[in-house]
Amino acid sequence: MPVQILKEKFTGSVQEVVLGATKEEGGTRAYTVKLGGSSTLPFLQYEGSIPNRPAIAFEIMDIKPEWGAPFEPYYGDVWNDPVAWAKKAEELGADVLYLKLAGADPELENPKSADDCAKTVKVILENTTAPLMVEGPGHPEKNNEVLQAVGEAAAGENIALGLAEKDNYRSIAAAAMMGKHCIIGRSPVDINILKQLNIMITEMGIAPNKIINDPMSSGLGYGIEYSYSIMERARWGALIGDKMMAFPVICLAGPEAWRAKESYAPLEEAGPGWGEQKPRGIMWEAMTAAALLQAGGDIFLMRHPESVKLLKKHIDDLMKPNDY
Repeated sequence: MPVQILKEKFTGSVQEVVLGATKEEGGTRAYTVKLGGSSTLPFLQYEGSIPNRPAIAFEIMDIKPEWGAPFEPYYGDVWNDPVAWAKKAEELGADVLYLKLAGADPELENPKSADDCAKTVKVILENTTAPLMVEGPGHPEKNNEVLQAVGEAAAGENIALGLAEKDNYRSIAAAAMMGKHCIIGRSPVDINILKQLNIMITEMGIAPNKIINDPMSSGLGYGIEYSYSIMERARWGALIGDKMMAFPVICLAGPEAWRAKESYAPLEEAGPGWGEQKPRGIMWEAMTAAALLQAGGDIFLMRHPESVKLLKKHIDDLMKPNDY
């Protein structure tokens, strides 16, 4: 007896957002990356459309990070050169480059100026071809100063500027509008603040096709179920027609996964039951991303190239048609 497969039909969809601008569009990128657009729950192609494959962004910084030995063979020769690092990320398969301007943190001994940051972004754009996302140093006032300069320097390139938060979004939104860029809105694992922030950003005049949400991710084993539930609720809201929950989501899988002691603790501290640190860390990042992928993530910020390989293979498998 044949089994009837019940199919859910939704009235809404996730807003499609384009990152980057080609020469024909007034920029210099070799290609653009489309995020969102889905009209169904993650990877249920038989219920709706999934027009855009989840994208992979590689994290790069303007100063040398303290990432440890697992990354040395891949980035050890480019730690101190963000342009060379960006080019290396492209070689390793990045769909998008994600630059964190950590060197502008005012708590550093010699923080970089907004002009320094703008020059770094401009040189990266001149020497790479992938779409770019730029995050400020994490200090509210310095974020505003830096991202205004960056938005002006990258005018026409349709980069993404972040992170805009509920109490600090106006200047970043203004910079995004002036340079015709996208904006990344961050909410602290709270569905009501996520929606409220999206409303405030759109009321500033940002078009819906320029907004990317960062609902904040967690590493595997460190509250990932909270991140998952917020993303799931946002996707459900989008599919039933709530326009203020319908924006594509970025998941900071790499930074969050490598903060967990299970990923970075050396074998002598962790004990033999945990296994060698490098493969353990790689798997921790890949599994964190795989979980968030099922929650509805549209673009994933990753660190380790081997984790990226695992995630890309997983996405390949999930994007195969599952007609019923």
